[in-house]
Amino acid sequence: MAALIRIIYDGYRHINENLSDPRTQDYFLIKSPWGYLSIILFYLYFVYELGPNIMAKRKPFNLDKILQIYNLIQIVSCGYIFYKAMVLAWLNDYSFYCQPVDYSYDPRAVEITRMVWLYFLIKLFDLLDTVFFVLRKKQQQISFLHVYHHTGMTFGTWVCTKFLPGGHITLLGTINCFVHVVMYTYYLITSLQLSKPWWKKYVTQLQLTQFCVILVHFILLAWGEDCGFPKWTAGIMIPQNLFMIVLFGDFYYKAYIKKHKSSTNGVTTNEKLKNQ
Repeated sequence: MAALIRIIYDGYRHINENLSDPRTQDYFLIKSPWGYLSIILFYLYFVYELGPNIMAKRKPFNLDKILQIYNLIQIVSCGYIFYKAMVLAWLNDYSFYCQPVDYSYDPRAVEITRMVWLYFLIKLFDLLDTVFFVLRKKQQQISFLHVYHHTGMTFGTWVCTKFLPGGHITLLGTINCFVHVVMYTYYLITSLQLSKPWWKKYVTQLQLTQFCVILVHFILLAWGEDCGFPKWTAGIMIPQNLFMIVLFGDFYYKAYIKKHKSSTNGVTTNEKLKNQ
C-alpha cells in the first residue's frame, strides 16, 4: 500500500513539476491544481445544493445593475484578449494548420503565456453566470450543457496555462473571446432594453460556427505534418467539439426550429427573456 501511494505521489510530482511550463508556475492558481479544484467543487456544491437551499424561501434577487456591469466587464476583457491574441499571434506568424508552443523567454512568447492565463481567469469569472441563475431562482436555466461547458472550459484552460500556454490551441480562446464579445453585447443591449431580442438565434449560430471551426482546426493538426504541438490534443478536442456541436445543435433545434414549427401549427409558447 505504501509503495502504491509512493508511486502515485511521484507520478503527481512528475506531472505537476517536471512536465509543466516553468514560466507559468508562479501565476495565480497554476502552481498546483488544488486551488482551482476547490473553486470548481464549491461551484458545483453551490449550484446544485447550497444555493437552491439558501434561495428556497427567499424571493429572487434583482440583479439587473450587477448583470449590466458584469456584461460590460466581459465585453471589455474578452475584447482585450481577442485583440492581444490577434496582434501577438494570429495576425503575426501563427499557422492555422499546426503551430507549436514557443517555450522560450522571448518577451512576445512570455506575453502570450500571460494572455492564456488571463483567459483562464476569465473562464473562472464566467462561473458567475450560473451563480446569478441561482440567485435569480432560474434553476431551469442550469442545464447539463450549461454546467458541463463552464466546468470543461475552466479545466481545459487551466491545463493549457500550466502545460501548453501558446501555440495551436490558442485559436480556440481567440475565437471564443470574439463570440463572447458578441454574446455579452447582446445580453447588455437586451438588459438595457435598447433592442428587441430578434438576433438571439444568430448568437447561437455563431457559437455553433465556433465549434465547427475549432473542429476543423484540430482535424488538420491530427492529419498534418508534426510541427511540435502534441497531436494527442486532437484526440480530446475533436470528440469534445463534436459533442458540443450535438448539444448546442439540439438546443438550437428545440429553441428555434421546433418552436417555430409549433407556432405555425397554432401552438403558442411564451419564453421569458434570458438576460444571462
